[in-house]
Amino acid sequence: MDDMQSSPWQKWLAPILLIGTMLLTSGVQANEKTLRIGSLVPKNSLYHRQLIDIADSWRTAQGGKARYVVFPDGSQGGEAEMVRRMRIGQLQGALLSVVGLREIEPSIAALQSMPLLFRNWEEVDHVREKMRPAVEQKFLDKGFVILAWGDAGWVRFFSKEPAKRPDDYKRMKFFAWGSEPDQQAIMKNLGYTPVPLEPTDILPAIQTGMISVVPSTPYFALATQIYQTAPHMLDINWAPIVGALVITRKTWDEMSAQTQSVVRTSSEKAGVQLRAHARQEVQEAVEAMKKRGLIVHTPSAEQMREWNELADKLYPRIRGTMVPSQTFDEVMGHIKAYRSGKSK
Repeated sequence: MDDMQSSPWQKWLAPILLIGTMLLTSGVQANEKTLRIGSLVPKNSLYHRQLIDIADSWRTAQGGKARYVVFPDGSQGGEAEMVRRMRIGQLQGALLSVVGLREIEPSIAALQSMPLLFRNWEEVDHVREKMRPAVEQKFLDKGFVILAWGDAGWVRFFSKEPAKRPDDYKRMKFFAWGSEPDQQAIMKNLGYTPVPLEPTDILPAIQTGMISVVPSTPYFALATQIYQTAPHMLDINWAPIVGALVITRKTWDEMSAQTQSVVRTSSEKAGVQLRAHARQEVQEAVEAMKKRGLIVHTPSAEQMREWNELADKLYPRIRGTMVPSQTFDEVMGHIKAYRSGKSK
């Protein structure tokens, strides 16, 4: 049960922390370094306790004053704030979704900010791998190193009242990331009501009526118990939640070549495992919530046509604002080529 009620990011952190111990044990002086990692992971969950156990075992084996510290619960602020803290040296790394990653490199937004574009995970994987070399180089040029890629499920709409059509949501108030003013402007232009908040504010906001809709993955809705106050879920794959573990280039450059090689290999392996694990449990999270009262609404063909029409209206607004024009066109090209190849 604890596994099912943990945040999607908690699925990432156990293997990632093992990578972190390698960062410190190979080529970094144990008595001089503290590696601080920011995260939105809830404190005292099963996965967080496991992380602490691993860290304690490593510190005991190492001796000295080396420390690997995970700051959970958004205690270092939202994702934009964690990026700022990395830039000034208060954090050495962070586990971020695209919302935070785009603060470093805007082109990354294409993986998460183009609703209803991706039909399945195979398409997400294809586009990410096509973009990956250039994106990772852009991060490096801006002073950051991507260690692991992952995802956390599809965004669904959890609401207090039943809704199936786009227009049904115009009478409701949406949670919106406080660091995404472009998204808020687009929503308002189309007749929706965004309420900018940080993720840590979602539960009290929906309980008090400040918001009535939360775009969320099933994992997060289950872990935070959002579904108990917003028990209606629209069963569409609005957009994937994509993320990565990043560290500052300064931290990376302080490692030996051997350490960097180990970290690269381990990160690739961890990323594959993390993505597979998160995707496997999407339906399990939904089923667990259904047993506790969640009502799932599946759009009809006509209603789904309305959602696709909304996405078509969104794309011209997203291109050049939330997603750089060149990157937007590149992603559309990758999707078209992939689908053309699959149809042959």
